[in-house]
Amino acid sequence: MADMEGATAQKLLKAFMQFRRIGWHERKIAGYNPSEFKVLAAIYREGNNKKADMKVSEISQKLHVTSPTVTQIINTLEKDGLVERRIDPDDRRAVKINLTSKGESAVIEARKAFFETFSGLIDHLGEDDSEKLAELLSKVMAYFNNHLNR
Repeated sequence: MADMEGATAQKLLKAFMQFRRIGWHERKIAGYNPSEFKVLAAIYREGNNKKADMKVSEISQKLHVTSPTVTQIINTLEKDGLVERRIDPDDRRAVKINLTSKGESAVIEARKAFFETFSGLIDHLGEDDSEKLAELLSKVMAYFNNHLNR
């Protein structure tokens, strides 16, 4: 039984490592790296929910990254004309970030490309296997959340 468990563990490890080897987590989405896409999407979602701009600290909280990291990404996005900074009229010390129309278009394009990728995966696996995969991945996350955060 121990040999079988060891072989299965090796098979799982190999499968997970293949994702890392292909750089899946680093691939660009419609020309934007994952961190840029996450920042754009966070601002987009917030804007659609409240029609409000966001502070860097709010973005960093939503994405669970440091404010300096978000600031670096915002600098790049601003240079590309995707976001703009403006002084908060209620608190002159605060700077708010919002998407430009070019930024909104970029988010819509990137989200479309992102979801097309997953639609392609569903077509490749089939609906039933895709449902099973989603359930299994949720169980994997629950397992790692419970065992790695002890």
